[in-house]
Amino acid sequence: MIPYGRQHITPDDEAAVLAALRSDFLTQGPRVAEFEEKFAAYVGAKHAVAVSNGTAALHLCALALGVRPGQRVITSPLTFAASANCVRYCGGEVHFVDIDPATGLLDLAATRALLETHARGHFSGLIPVDFAGLAVDMEATRALADEFGLWIIEDSCHAPGGFFVDSKGQQQLCGSGRFADLAIFSFHPVKHIATGEGGMITTSNEKLARHLRRLRTHGIEREPAGLLRQDEGGWYMEMQELGYNYRMPDVLCALGISQLSRADANLARRRELAARYDGAFAALPGVAILAPGRPGHAYHLYVIQVANRRGLYDFLRTKNILAQVHYVPVHRMPYYEKLGWRAGDFPAVEAYYERCLSLPLYPTLSDEEQAYVVRCVGEFEAQNTAVTA
Repeated sequence: MIPYGRQHITPDDEAAVLAALRSDFLTQGPRVAEFEEKFAAYVGAKHAVAVSNGTAALHLCALALGVRPGQRVITSPLTFAASANCVRYCGGEVHFVDIDPATGLLDLAATRALLETHARGHFSGLIPVDFAGLAVDMEATRALADEFGLWIIEDSCHAPGGFFVDSKGQQQLCGSGRFADLAIFSFHPVKHIATGEGGMITTSNEKLARHLRRLRTHGIEREPAGLLRQDEGGWYMEMQELGYNYRMPDVLCALGISQLSRADANLARRRELAARYDGAFAALPGVAILAPGRPGHAYHLYVIQVANRRGLYDFLRTKNILAQVHYVPVHRMPYYEKLGWRAGDFPAVEAYYERCLSLPLYPTLSDEEQAYVVRCVGEFEAQNTAVTA
C-alpha cells in the first residue's frame, strides 16, 4: 500500500525514546524544555510551548486570547475541524470566509468585505490556515487585523519550515511570531515531525507564553515570580485559574527532538517530490495542480483537482494507492449546519471540494513509487477522457 502520508521512524529516533524511558523523567522533565527551545529556534520564534496535540494547542490559544461567549472569530472552511472547534470550545461564534481558489488559503479580500459590513469590534480574531503547507501572507493578514482590531492565531500544522516572502523580499517563516499573536503546530504521524501525538504553540509574546504554560497544567503556577501569595516552601504551588492537563510528556518530546534534527532534509525531499509531480502533471489534460511551484511551500499535502474525483479515488485504491481528500468543508459538517451554515454559502471551497485529491507525499516515498502513482493517475485520466469523449 502507498498511503497519502506516513511517519518515518529511524534507529536514532528509537534510541532517543529508549533513553527517555530509561531516564528519571517520563513527563514534565528536561526534554520538554529542550524540545521547546529547539523548535522555537527552527521556526524563528522567541517562545514555544509544547502541548498534548494540535487541537489542545488551538484550544489553549483561544483561551489565552480571551475567546468567550458572544465573541466572533473568522476562519477558513478549508481546514480540519479543530481550527474552528477551538472557538466553540470557549463558547465563541465561528464565521467562515471563502478561499482563494488559486491557493486554497483564506481569501483576504473576502475577509475585508465581511469586516467592512460590521462595526469595528464586531469580530475579535482571525485564524488563517497554512493549508497543505502553503504559507499565508501574514504581513498582509497582520495589516488587515490591525486595521480592524483583531488578534491572529496562525494554524501552521501543515507548514513547519514553510515561509512567505514579505514586501521587502525577505523570507518569513510560518509560526515565527512576527505577525501572528500565536501560532500552532501538530506532530501527528502524517505531519513533518511525528511524535505520535503532540503539538506546539509559538509566540513572540512572553506574557502569553507564561499564560499558556499555566493553562496547560491545570492553571497551576509554580514559579515564585508568578505566585499571588507568599511562597510557603519548595512544595508550594497555586491553581490560579481553571486550566487543563494538556502537557506533552518527555518520551514524546525525545522523539520530537530527534525528528527535528532531520526536519530540513525531510522538507527538501518533500519539495523535490512535489516538483517532480508538478513536472509530470503540467502537460496532463484533466489534472490541475493546486498552487504549483510556490516559494516557501512546505508540502504537507500535494493536491490535484480532477473532474471525476470519486472515480480517480476509487481507481487508485484498486492499485493500492491510498489517496485522500482534504477536506470536507467545515461549514458542511452536520454540527456546523445545525448552527445555520448551508451548501452554497462558499462557492469557491465547495467547487474545490468536488475536485480535490491529495496524492502520496512523504519523505520516504521512493522515486519508483511516485512514478507508479503518476502512471496510474495518467492511466485513469486517459480512460476517463476516452469514455467522456
